[in-house]
Amino acid sequence: MILDRLDGYIARTVLAAILVVQVVLLGLDLIITYIDDLNDIEGGYGAFDVFLYLCMRLPWRFYQYAPVGVLIGALIGLGSMASANELTIMRAAGRSLNRILWGVMKPIILVVVIVLSIAQFVSPATEQYADAWRVQQMQGEGAMVTERGGWQREDGDFYRFGAIRSDNTVLDLTRYHFDNHDLESVTSARLARWMGDHWQLEDVAITRVLDESTEVERLAVQQWETSLTPQQLTRLLRDVETQSPSELWAYASFLKSQGLEASQPLLYFWQKMLLPLTMASLVLIAASFVFGPLRTVAAGTRVFYGVITGLIFKYVQDLLAPASIVFGFSPAWAVLVPTLVCGAVGLYFLRRTG
Repeated sequence: MILDRLDGYIARTVLAAILVVQVVLLGLDLIITYIDDLNDIEGGYGAFDVFLYLCMRLPWRFYQYAPVGVLIGALIGLGSMASANELTIMRAAGRSLNRILWGVMKPIILVVVIVLSIAQFVSPATEQYADAWRVQQMQGEGAMVTERGGWQREDGDFYRFGAIRSDNTVLDLTRYHFDNHDLESVTSARLARWMGDHWQLEDVAITRVLDESTEVERLAVQQWETSLTPQQLTRLLRDVETQSPSELWAYASFLKSQGLEASQPLLYFWQKMLLPLTMASLVLIAASFVFGPLRTVAAGTRVFYGVITGLIFKYVQDLLAPASIVFGFSPAWAVLVPTLVCGAVGLYFLRRTG
C-alpha cells in the first residue's frame, strides 16, 4: 500500500510539472505567434480573428510541444523531489531506482494516449477548419482551404492543382497526358466539382499536340475520369505534417501505388507512431540528469541542459529526415536513431548511478 502511494505521489508530481510546462510553452508560443501574425491582418480578418485562429490551432501546438514538455516536466518534477530530499529518503527506505522510474513512466503513458488521440482525431480536423476559416475571413465565403497548389501523377498523366475548397471543388486544374514520353495533350479547367461519385470539369480547354501543329477544343463541361477522391486531394494539398497517422499511411500507400516517393508522409507517420518510445527515452534522459552527473547542480541548470537536449534531439531528427531520402534508408530510422541514442545515454548514466 505504501509503495502504491509512493508511485501515485511520483506520478502526480511529474504529471503536474508536465502540465505546467505545456501551459507555459503554449502560452509563450501563442504570444509570440500572435505578434508575428498581426502582419496578416487584411479585409475582415482582424486582430481578434488572429487570436481565434491561433486558439483553433492549440491542439496541433500541444502535440508539437509534447516531447519537450515531457522532458522538461520530468526534469522539474524529479528535480523538485530531489531538492526536497524526497528521492533520497525513498532510496534509503529501500525504494529501487527502477521502481522510481516506473512511477515516473505511469503518467507518461497517460500523456502518450492523450497526445496520440489528439494527433489522430483532433488536430487534423482543427487544422483544416482553422485554415479554411482564416482564408474565408480574408477572402469571403467559398474561399480556398489551402493557399498552395500541388502536383500529382496518375498512370501516364501529370496533374497540377491550384487548390481545393471546403466544398470539394478543385480550382485551376491542368492535366498533361503523355504517350511513350511524348506530350499528347494538355487539358486545363477553371474548376472541377465533385458530384458525389465523379468529377465534373468546367470551362475546359483541351490542347492536342499534333506532329507539326496544335489544335484547341473548348467545352463547357466534361467528366474527369480519375481514381483521385476529394480526400486524396485534400491530403495532397494539406500540410503533410498535420495529417493523422491513418491519413499519412493511406497517403503513403497511394503514392507508392503510383510509383512515387513516399518518404515524407512515412517520416511523419513514424514520428507519431513511435511517440511512446520517444517520450520514454526523453524521460530516461531527464532521470539521468537528476540521478546522474547533474544531481548536484541547481534546478535551473538542469532545466537548461534539458532544453538543450530537447533541441539537439529535434535537430538530429530534422537532419536525418532528408538524409533518409538522399541515402535511401527507411524514414523509421530517422526517428529511431536519435530516440535509441537518447535512451542509451540515459540508461548509461543511470546504470553508473546504480
